Amino acid sequence: MSIPKRITASLAAVISLAVVSVGSENKSNGEWPVYGHDPGGQRFSPLTAINRQNVHSLQIAWTFRTGDAYEPKYGRPTAFEATPLYVDGRIYMGTPLGRVIALDPLTGHQIWAYDSKVPRDKGYGDYANRGVSQWQSPNGQRRIFIATIDARLIALDAATGQPCADFGDNGVVNLRNGLRIAPRGFADYEETSPPAIVGNTIILGSGIADNGSVNQASGEVRGFDVVTGKLKWTFDPIPQDPKALGADTWKNGSAQRTGAANAWSVIAADPARNLVFVPTGSASPDFYGGERLGNNLFANSIVALRADTGERVWHFQTVHHDLWDYDVASPPILFDVHRNGKTIPAVGVGSKTAHFFILNRETGEPIFGVEERPVPATDTPGEISSPTQPFPIAPRALSPQAKLTADNVWGATEEDKKWCREEVGKLRSDGVFTPPSLHGTLLLPGNIGGMAWGGAAFDPSHHLLIIPANNMATEVFLIPRADFGNQVQAGRNFNGDWEFAPMTGTPYGMKRRTLRSPMGSFCNPPPWGMLNAVDADTAEVKWTVPLGQFPPIGGAPGGPPEFGSIALGGPIITASGLIFMAGTLDPAIRAFDITNGKELWKGELPTSARSTPMTFQGPNGKQFVVVSAGGHGIRGGPPLGDYVVAFTLP
Repeated sequence: MSIPKRITASLAAVISLAVVSVGSENKSNGEWPVYGHDPGGQRFSPLTAINRQNVHSLQIAWTFRTGDAYEPKYGRPTAFEATPLYVDGRIYMGTPLGRVIALDPLTGHQIWAYDSKVPRDKGYGDYANRGVSQWQSPNGQRRIFIATIDARLIALDAATGQPCADFGDNGVVNLRNGLRIAPRGFADYEETSPPAIVGNTIILGSGIADNGSVNQASGEVRGFDVVTGKLKWTFDPIPQDPKALGADTWKNGSAQRTGAANAWSVIAADPARNLVFVPTGSASPDFYGGERLGNNLFANSIVALRADTGERVWHFQTVHHDLWDYDVASPPILFDVHRNGKTIPAVGVGSKTAHFFILNRETGEPIFGVEERPVPATDTPGEISSPTQPFPIAPRALSPQAKLTADNVWGATEEDKKWCREEVGKLRSDGVFTPPSLHGTLLLPGNIGGMAWGGAAFDPSHHLLIIPANNMATEVFLIPRADFGNQVQAGRNFNGDWEFAPMTGTPYGMKRRTLRSPMGSFCNPPPWGMLNAVDADTAEVKWTVPLGQFPPIGGAPGGPPEFGSIALGGPIITASGLIFMAGTLDPAIRAFDITNGKELWKGELPTSARSTPMTFQGPNGKQFVVVSAGGHGIRGGPPLGDYVVAFTLP
């Protein structure tokens, strides 16, 4: 996943204060024990003290700074994407530098901190940590687990922050060991998401650098014993047995030499069914598949595995033979569909394509139908693209997929529009799934998505899925190998210009960038970020509203609220009918009415929040909303930060 460059917006934040009473939900309902609140990732809290009538009175209760905002010598800065946990009266969180911190929930004061001493200047591709996981033994000992950016799984005693000596090697398992294709460097193989835990098994995927080569590190999903750290099972999304299901979708022996197809997003779990739901990404490299011809199962899929054995139960592929970096970036989400008098256990799967697939959780069968539709064919020598791709019959695509042409470009000024018209006129633009080409291709959605890693939330009382989606175009060029060295720039360039990647082992290198004018205007029409509500029982989109607001960045003017903002982070929902959402480029967290998407409150933050918030009931009976604000790492945008901000009612 790459970060959009030099993006534009404007901020106005107003907090209105009033005095209200405090609710008194019980302790267990007031916790936030898992990244998505529950193992299935619904992100729904039963708390009601903060409601539609008093949310405008929220004020900052405390702010904590981790001290872990960091600009490395080269590569991306840290991305503070953590969603804290709240259990047993303490807040637990991880940082991009691999520290785990326990906080007092009422004051934000640090109780303890553990430093895993992550090497800082290794050029990590996604210098992020989205949170920690926790587990309690039958005798009551609680452990906190962090998977660090340098690919170590560490178990800590929740009471003291000390490593659990009986887990792995004095509390540590090195996840870089035992892979089919070993990583070459620190940036090639990372951990950014919290592990899933079912029973006594802890399950992890991995983050693998995009577009480096055909044989990037392999993307095995693994289950470890939560007590000892011993490996229990391994699932390779690229089948290695020539007789295995899916092996025939990797032509010419490509399964053995191809890497990635990894699960870098959050894994959802159904403990009652002993299942985990694994979202996988593209095989390597992302934008050329001539060395891995075929549909490439189980890349770009949702795969249901037995939590205790790793046995594949079912799979569903969202993109065949990915050429667009269209990972399943969003965490799967579990909920029930009520249809034709039946209750169907379901799993929702969001894709960067802007498709949201709703599948039977037990079988993987689409509940509202999926059809294979013809898509544009490749014109790149050596490539064979899939003639069709899966499209859900419902819900409709949640961000635009239409063909962008010189006749329907957008621009903030006539000068912007003229530049966009000329640039788009040079590119191949045949709608969604237009393959990359030597003369340039326009991707809409771009490689950010569609649905990014923030994912969805579900309200069981309103039967609504709340799903953010982005709307930004990308232009991508394949570059013949002989010409690549003349075009490439040293390292990656994130100031709004081209990003280059070698795709070693193929006939081509690659360059890509967000499609915007030199003055900073996007070429596809707004809104550029949206919040959608989908009825889980009918798959009908009930409402769509713009999300966020672009601040002024890099000398470019900001945008009005109706234009929205790209969002890298997800929503949460409370039983009082509120949606809380940050993630946008402006430094704010917002509350929306679940029934119609109306914005009810906007809280000012020290910098933008590239994260998903959480909520809990503290020991004093008050409800808090907490969000990590670390900035988006965009030059000229909101500053890099290390803030944890808690809001409550006065």
